[in-house]
This record gives sequence, structure tokens and C-alpha cells, in this order.
Amino acid sequence: MASKPRFTKQGTTPQPEGTPQPEGTPQTEGRPHPVDEKLPALKMATTGLQHVAAMYAGVVAPPLIVGAAVGLSAKELTFLTGACLFTAGLATFLQTLGIWNIGARLPFVNGVTFAGVAPMLAVVDSTKDKDDALPIIFGAVIVAGLLGFVAAPFFSKMVRFFPPVVTGTVITLIGISLMPVAFGWMQGPNPAADDYGSTKYLSLAGITLVIVLLLRRFTRGFVKQIAVLLGLVIGTLVAIPFDVTDFGPVADADVVGFPTPFHFGAPQFAAAAIVSLCVVMVVSMTESTADMLALGEIVDRPADEKTIAAGLRADTLGSAVSPLFNGFMCSAFAQNIGLVAMTKIRSRYVVATGGGFLVLMGLCPMAASLIAVVPRPVLGGAGVVLFGSVAASGIQTLVKAGLDKDNNVLIVAVSLAVGLIPISAPEFYHAFPETAKIILDSGISTGCVAAVVLNLLFNHTGRGGDDDEVTAPMEPGGEIAEQRTSSAPAGSSAAGAH
Repeated sequence: MASKPRFTKQGTTPQPEGTPQPEGTPQTEGRPHPVDEKLPALKMATTGLQHVAAMYAGVVAPPLIVGAAVGLSAKELTFLTGACLFTAGLATFLQTLGIWNIGARLPFVNGVTFAGVAPMLAVVDSTKDKDDALPIIFGAVIVAGLLGFVAAPFFSKMVRFFPPVVTGTVITLIGISLMPVAFGWMQGPNPAADDYGSTKYLSLAGITLVIVLLLRRFTRGFVKQIAVLLGLVIGTLVAIPFDVTDFGPVADADVVGFPTPFHFGAPQFAAAAIVSLCVVMVVSMTESTADMLALGEIVDRPADEKTIAAGLRADTLGSAVSPLFNGFMCSAFAQNIGLVAMTKIRSRYVVATGGGFLVLMGLCPMAASLIAVVPRPVLGGAGVVLFGSVAASGIQTLVKAGLDKDNNVLIVAVSLAVGLIPISAPEFYHAFPETAKIILDSGISTGCVAAVVLNLLFNHTGRGGDDDEVTAPMEPGGEIAEQRTSSAPAGSSAAGAH
């Protein structure tokens, strides 16, 4: 039964009963809170597009990485990319507009999370028939999403067990784990080719990297926000004389299309893959919680326990529904939180408009195919910035974690070492069963488990080894509140793993 709408004391926009409404939120008499404000259509459209531009490269990178590992054709890769754009739009709608007690109702952009890329690659590597890889991944994401939805209200109470020392370690591992992907792209499209790693490919990658860096250094505002996207465009144009740019995918793509449900096959449910993606879901929920705490401070609507629970429900439900349309696990995009802080435009309807553009792009295969035109070396050059920024965000979080305490140094040191095993020694777990290797070969998953367990051992058991110097667990909102005076940087580095 639908709940009756209720109005706030000041006569704000009606919201369903049960919508989190933190007390003490500043608001002008008779006017809606800036978060609930509806801007003029033109401004809504342009600012919504800016949010899409800021997160576009992050949305299309995971399907490109996983699709390439599976061995998809250019047309199938375009389909997978469009599906992820479409599902990102749906998840953004769910988060910003909300239904019932689902959705934080904050200017919160959702899309495919980077945290799931490494475990999904491990699933691909361990699957003999590559045609089964995507169905196995989709089945694991569905289960992880449904379990996360049930756990959301409980997880919102346990956030204190995931302080910056844990989240920072995991985010750093995400960035480091993805760097080899960028390095592989830089060397060319085919590892078996004679010209793989040639100076031609490495030069294109270097030119793209320099373009992105120059745009970030010498431009401002909107252009600076889309530096990675512009770098991909310019790098692709530069690559044309090198005869490595293929416009075939655009010519073959339809103008209008729909992500057919279960296009790659019905979901399959493999225990090891499910466990691995459930670990990723915990990581994703942790990142989203940090993002909500940061964003709530930036927009002057602090995220309380109910808001966090509602936001996590949107994340997890969006993830569970996403595989129906051939998409992956969804989570918050921290770079868009930085965009909210920079522009001072706090309306959730602006972000919902951006979600609408994502849906439209997902329904236009020709638009989605444009990214398939970008040569791999060009993607690799931009990927260095993209993946490196994720690792840098994790380091920024670790700076606030209290690394002057011996306990926290040990937690970070051991967790990073465990997480780096699959990268530095790929055959380390060769003697383990294949099902166990799906989890163990994901440095993000093993590093996260190690960080959580070590944090509980050193910072939650007894008095710890540093007596009173041990860092206390983070209370929800506590660490963010301390950074209130510089909320924009804190918001942009709270998760950064997308």
C-alpha cells in the first residue's frame, strides 16, 4: 500500500512517509531545501550533463576491461557498455528520487563500481568456457545485491568498524590492482601481435597522458572536469594517422536499441564467485557510506543512520536489478561529490537529470559505440590518470587514518602486502583449488578481509599495543565532521573507487 505524502514544516516538496529528514537542516522559510530545489530546465540540463561528463569515463571503463577479458567483439562490447550506462541511469534515479525507504534522496550519482573489476577478472580467468563468464558474474552480482539489500539497515549500524584505516587501504588497493590493466592497454590491442608494446603504441599512450595532465593543469571549471574525456577524444584523433583507429563499431551500431534482458545468457550461480562478489558488496557499501557522510555535510543535510540505510538499499537494489539488463554492480561516484562541492549546486533533481541522460545514452547504441572507437593505447594513457587517481584517493583517506599510531601502520602494511600478492606474484596461489583462487586472486577482496580483521584485532580487542594512542573506531559522521572546514576535498576523497 502506497504511503501518504507528507510535507515539512516549511512547506517543502512532498516526500513519501519514512523519508529521512534530519533535524536542524538550514532552510529558508517557505522555500524547499536546496537539495529538493528544481532549477530552470536549461540549467538543469547543462548541469546534469556536467555530472555525466565527470563520471562517463568511470562508467565505461569496467565493461571495457571485463568485456575485453571475455573476448567480446566490438559490437558486443558496445552492447555491454550501453547496458552499463543504462543501468547506471536507473540506479541514479533510484538513489536521487527514491521510492519508499529506498534512496538517500541526495545528489548522489551511481554507476558501475571499480571495486568489482578485479574479482570479475578472476572469475573470467578461472572459467574454462568464456561464454559462461558473464552469466556467472551476473548471477553472483544478483545474489550479492539481494543479500546487501537485506543487510543494509544492519550495516548502517556497523559502519564504525570500517574506519579510514580500512577504507583507505581498500581504496588504495583498488587503484593499484587496476594499474596493470592500463599498462596492458598502453602496449596495444593484441598481446600476440608482433608490434605489441611498440614505440607507436607507447607514444600514443604517452601523448594521451600528457594531454590529460595539461588539461587538468591549465583549464578550469567544466573543461577541467572532463579532462579525461577530452583526452580520449584528442588521443583518438591523434591516432588516426597511425592507422590504429577503427570507426567500424560506429558504422555498424544502431541508432536506437534496448539492452535485451539476459543478452549474454541466463545467470549462473557459482559459490566461489558469489562469495567473492559479496566481499566486493561489503567494500562497495563501505565506500557508499563514506560518500553519503561526506555529501550530507557538503549539502547541509547530514546523513543520519536512516539516510545511510536508505542509500544502501538503493545501491544494493540497483546492483541486484542491473544484471537483468546486462549491467554490473553499482555504487556511488565520489568525483561527482567533488563536483557538487565545486559548483555549489545541491539539487538532487540535477543529478536525476544526469541519470536521464545516462538512460538515453544506454538506449542509443551508436552513442555507446563511440567509446569502442578509442584505441587501446589511448585508453591506457587516460587509464593511468583514472586508476592512479583512485589509488591517490585511498592514500588521502589513509592520511586521515592516524598513521602515526603503530597499530594502524601494521594494519595498512600487512593488508597492502596481502592485497598485492596477486599482482606481484600471480602464481602464488597456484596450488589452491580453482574455486578458492577466484577469491584469493582478487587482491581487493583479500586485502579488505585482512584490513577488517586486523582492525578488529588491534583497535577493538582489549587496549591494543599502543595503549591510549590506539585510534578509536570512526563513529558515523565523526571523521567527516572534523573535516567540515574543508569539506570539498574530504568529499572527493572519501571513496574515489569508481
